[in-house]
Amino acid sequence: MASYSSISIDCILKGDCIELLSSIPDGSIDLIFADPPYNLQLQQDLWRPNMTKVAAVDDEWDQFSSFEAYDAFSRRWLAACKNVLKPTGTIWVIGTYHNIYRLGAIMQDLGFWFLNDVVWVKTNPMPNFRGVRLTNAHETLIWAAKARTGKYTFNHHALKVFNNGKQLRSDWYLPICSGAERLKVNGKKAHSTQKPEALLERVITAASKPGDIILDPFFGSGTTGAVAKRLRRHWIGIEKSSEYIELARERIEAVTPDLFAEIPADDRDESRRKARIPFDRLIKQGLLESNQELFFRRDTSKAAVINNDGSLTFYGFTGSIHQVGRRMMGGSPCNGWDHWYYKDADGELHPIDDLRQSLGVG
Repeated sequence: MASYSSISIDCILKGDCIELLSSIPDGSIDLIFADPPYNLQLQQDLWRPNMTKVAAVDDEWDQFSSFEAYDAFSRRWLAACKNVLKPTGTIWVIGTYHNIYRLGAIMQDLGFWFLNDVVWVKTNPMPNFRGVRLTNAHETLIWAAKARTGKYTFNHHALKVFNNGKQLRSDWYLPICSGAERLKVNGKKAHSTQKPEALLERVITAASKPGDIILDPFFGSGTTGAVAKRLRRHWIGIEKSSEYIELARERIEAVTPDLFAEIPADDRDESRRKARIPFDRLIKQGLLESNQELFFRRDTSKAAVINNDGSLTFYGFTGSIHQVGRRMMGGSPCNGWDHWYYKDADGELHPIDDLRQSLGVG
């Protein structure tokens, strides 16, 4: 067990998650992954055609007396999670159709701001043996920020490794946990809802950085801790079951951190590292002139006029190169240095960033 700014990290806390969350300092956690009880409400055993019993989720921890009791429990742990998140922190909550809609409504009521929902499409789902419904072949993850206005970590470029160099989509095709990865005790599944490490690798890569603290309030067999350690993040697990805790500890102790688990360079971060200069310096240096036109993304039909103070005006709207660009992109973030072009004496278009570079910055 280690300590980090008065927080015990890289450890499992034994007990009720709602009680233990109150012992964690407010605003101290970078990322939360929560795999709460599903509240499946099973009414009978499930059997395969060969009359062998299906090892379904019938654990005591997944049983609630009513939807109202489940909602009350969910509201308490979600509120506690919100308290311990940093203003820049995010939470991922996974569930099935049995509970994800109830959790989503509670999260919105508590003020979480939804960023995405991700569909984990199981490539090897368990069939519906009774043949009375569709095979349930997916689970849903909700990714949410602590508040609408909060900035948060999102490693857009690092995720491309999971999609052949392309932007990662919100449908993730991954197999369920099976084979050597599935923990077993006496030949039987050690935990009924163990998640595949590949799923947690995407979550942790997406929303955290090496050295961040990741919390899992329903730690179970320790998948979150194992992947966090491999990716060189700190972790905290909360778990009631002594049996699960022992399994998780042994599992995590056997993990070797990946010394090369760095976030690939993000060209958006590269642009942020360039020296910041005011746009009007280009005017003062005589590289651009007031009343000169700039063209958005090389489109000569979209021309803004440069004002004396370095602002731009486009059809009655005046703002910085970034603000006007953002407006033209429908509210999406815009680095004006990358999107505005000027015409040279020969009528050729060039990015205004070339002029910034000519001043010897960046």
